[in-house]
Amino acid sequence: MLREQQKFIKNAHKALDICLTVGAFVSAYFIKRLFLPASLRGLLIAPNYYIVLLIIIIIWYLTFRSFNVYASYRKRTFPEIFWNMFKAVVIGMALLFVAMYIFKITDVSRILLGIFFLLNVGLLAASKASVYGLLSHYRKKGYNFRNLLIVGSMERAKTVIDRVGTYLNAGFRILGCLETDPDKVGTDVQNGINVIGTVENLERILREEVVDEVIFAIPLRKIAEADRHIFMAEQMGVSVRIVPEWPISFLTNQPGEVTINFEDFLGIPTMAVRTTPPVNASLLFKNFFDIIAAGIVFLLFLPFMFLIGCAIKIISPGPIFYKQERCCVNGRRFMLYKFRTMVPDAEKQQDGFMALNEADGPAFKIKKDARITPYIGTFLRKTSLDELPQLINVLRGEMSLVGPRPPIPSEVERYDIWQRRRLSMKPGLTCIWQCAPNRNDICFNEWMKMDLHYIDNWSLWLDIKILFRTVKAVVLGNGR
Repeated sequence: MLREQQKFIKNAHKALDICLTVGAFVSAYFIKRLFLPASLRGLLIAPNYYIVLLIIIIIWYLTFRSFNVYASYRKRTFPEIFWNMFKAVVIGMALLFVAMYIFKITDVSRILLGIFFLLNVGLLAASKASVYGLLSHYRKKGYNFRNLLIVGSMERAKTVIDRVGTYLNAGFRILGCLETDPDKVGTDVQNGINVIGTVENLERILREEVVDEVIFAIPLRKIAEADRHIFMAEQMGVSVRIVPEWPISFLTNQPGEVTINFEDFLGIPTMAVRTTPPVNASLLFKNFFDIIAAGIVFLLFLPFMFLIGCAIKIISPGPIFYKQERCCVNGRRFMLYKFRTMVPDAEKQQDGFMALNEADGPAFKIKKDARITPYIGTFLRKTSLDELPQLINVLRGEMSLVGPRPPIPSEVERYDIWQRRRLSMKPGLTCIWQCAPNRNDICFNEWMKMDLHYIDNWSLWLDIKILFRTVKAVVLGNGR
């Protein structure tokens, strides 16, 4: 019953957001058409704004799901809720422009879209602030609480008690703890929470008290017939949560690295431990965005790339493109494309330059490499425009626009174990290191940590920020 109520509330939340978004667009339409000053008032008949609104509804629905806008308010502050919503709207606007370009929807009023953006953010923020404030008010009055019963009284139980005390606005209240040892009944556990009975009293307590959730914070092997108690709670409609054994608890305490989910694997219930973002709607959306954006950029830069190719051919005899085997997800290999910036046999000459290597770790870098072709090679490296042909790799699905840079196999062979985790995500044309102002002075380990930070904190919003920083780095010529 509780699960059905939560589903209904979430669906109502989604419907409200879509209604507010539609309301914002319709209001923006009439404001632009009727209420702006005479010089800005009016709209052309040509674009079909019904189609634009339909696209907005589809995009907003997908982006709101991807940005976890509908997660429970219990465990989040309002600034977190607002920031998630704001990022979703900003990304939605960006995708709207991409969609209008793809479907050739022209002459859409930019003023109308600007008004829509402001109204949409304002209405959504107001609705979420109202709901959040209302829930907080009622929780302070003692309403809308979820009562917890904890099985166990040792370290895991104390951790749960501490977390509940930290998130008071989340609306959780602990009734007490249960133990397997009758001698512990009546003892204080922590923060005024006592052991109120044994596990054998669970059924009686669930019948006599209002309990919304039972948390097993004790190894299940220490409880006689633990499965019977869990099944009994489920039959009574009480949610059950199990705090995992110590080795799994240790993993979850590694910030930003490990996520644990229970999943069905070919009909077998399994616990999935991941150090990379799961393949969910957001990651699928990233792949879709990569292909669309890479295709658009490739077409826009095609004339410029042709000129670069001609310049390379004139200044340095040999091929225009440089192909090199690189590593992608979990060590898979692919052929990476770049504009050639060195003499044709530069790779064969590398052994003679090893003594001049200025990079630490497996990387190889020289500030003034004699193999770089004059003028064009230096320019391409400084602006990172030699990377443009990798748009082909993105279109082929071998790379993303943003992700850890793809290493060569010989570097990967020398990685430490922790460094190899950077191969757990699709490599990118640009990354945090690529757009760092002092990237050529960053040590190898710090570079690896930047990539792992990206993997651990990946989001669509982070990708957008890195892309903007990359444009700035190209304009300023921070490369080498």
